[in-house]
Amino acid sequence: MNKKTFRGKLLSLVLPITFQQLMVTVVSASDALMVGVIGQDLLSAVSLASQITFVYNLFIAALTIGTSMFAAQYWGKGDKDAVERILGIALRTSVMVSAVFFVVTTFLPEALMRIFTSDPALVGYGSDYLRIVGVTYLLCGVSQIYLCIMKNSDLAEKSMIIGSAAALLNIVLNAVLIYGLLGAPRMEASGAAAATAVSRAVELLWVLAEMRKKGRIRIRMKHLLHPDTALRKDFWHYTLPVLGNELVWGGGFTMYSVIMGHLGTDAVAANSIANIVKNIIASLSMGIGNGGAIIVGNELGAGRLETARVYGGRLCRISILSGVCSGVLLLLLSPLVLAVTDLSPASSGYLKWMLVMCTYYMVGKYVNGTTIAGIFCAGGDSRFGFLCDTVTLWCFTVPAGFLAAFVFHLPVLAVYFIINLDEIVKLPAVYRRYRKYIWLKDLTVDTEQAAEG
Repeated sequence: MNKKTFRGKLLSLVLPITFQQLMVTVVSASDALMVGVIGQDLLSAVSLASQITFVYNLFIAALTIGTSMFAAQYWGKGDKDAVERILGIALRTSVMVSAVFFVVTTFLPEALMRIFTSDPALVGYGSDYLRIVGVTYLLCGVSQIYLCIMKNSDLAEKSMIIGSAAALLNIVLNAVLIYGLLGAPRMEASGAAAATAVSRAVELLWVLAEMRKKGRIRIRMKHLLHPDTALRKDFWHYTLPVLGNELVWGGGFTMYSVIMGHLGTDAVAANSIANIVKNIIASLSMGIGNGGAIIVGNELGAGRLETARVYGGRLCRISILSGVCSGVLLLLLSPLVLAVTDLSPASSGYLKWMLVMCTYYMVGKYVNGTTIAGIFCAGGDSRFGFLCDTVTLWCFTVPAGFLAAFVFHLPVLAVYFIINLDEIVKLPAVYRRYRKYIWLKDLTVDTEQAAEG
């Protein structure tokens, strides 16, 4: 595949995946921003409550990355049955995890909110949100895994259409249910949760209808009830480190919210807006990482290791350029963000400099997202991310953030600067790991050998 063909293939994956990720991020932003119009406390409460969904998404992200590792390689090899067996293995776990989150958020929302804040008002608003949003976990447990399979079986555009349509419906319902438009009851924070639940239900029904079409990968009961033992062993061998990585990274990121959540409502509100803007701009990094993983995985599964190595190099160069451009874009958009957000003077002052600090974060986010979550995982090198984030977050940024906030009582912006260093600190180690080419591995060969044994 020459450079022109490679870019065309990459764009055909990156654009729909990026757009879908962007829509998911915009939905999260709309939840916070629309209730934020009513009051800053509501904005802060929904942002903190959304951390539970963030933690849930870590489990789903690990399962989708593990699914992509094998689905991309087996699809590149032309083994449709193996892809369906992988789907069954991933779904068994996603449904169980979703059930746990549903129970906890539905019956223990106050206890969850008190992890992030001691403010009674924020606990109350956030608990109302969590009681309703819990049902969405049961729906996502199926739909997100199947949408991942679609991306890896030449249906990335269709996956984008389904996910994006559900996101648009969510945004419209947000306005209707939060503010009580068109005769609907005014539900405020609970309305944001209800809108999410309805849109996720529509997404799941659409996914199930799509699955029934001729030639599609199917959810088969035999693979759910009686998973392939050898394939399940290999799946978890490579997926468990990814899950560890997601939990270590996500746990650290959640600790950042805990730190900021105890620095006052002004800090929470500013941090919420900064994270929304940061996540929107970083949507392209998810597209490059996921799209690149599919392309590299296809080549590895087909046995074309040298081609995969060349593609990995191209993806790294693209990620560096994209990270720099995204940082510049964020800096240019900062005045607009400050103009359209209705925050207190203290929050606006925090937000101004938080956005400036987010610009350097972008370069690290793009490079690490493309290599660790994309290229490395495409070839089964999933342990590195786990070890890298464990050291970076839990031996450096999280302890440093706690010390800065609660021992040395540094200013809010100094604390924010420290907790945004993680993506930059890990760059030298990521580069050295990439150059070892441990990720150049055909996982399907190992699976076949395990089955024969």
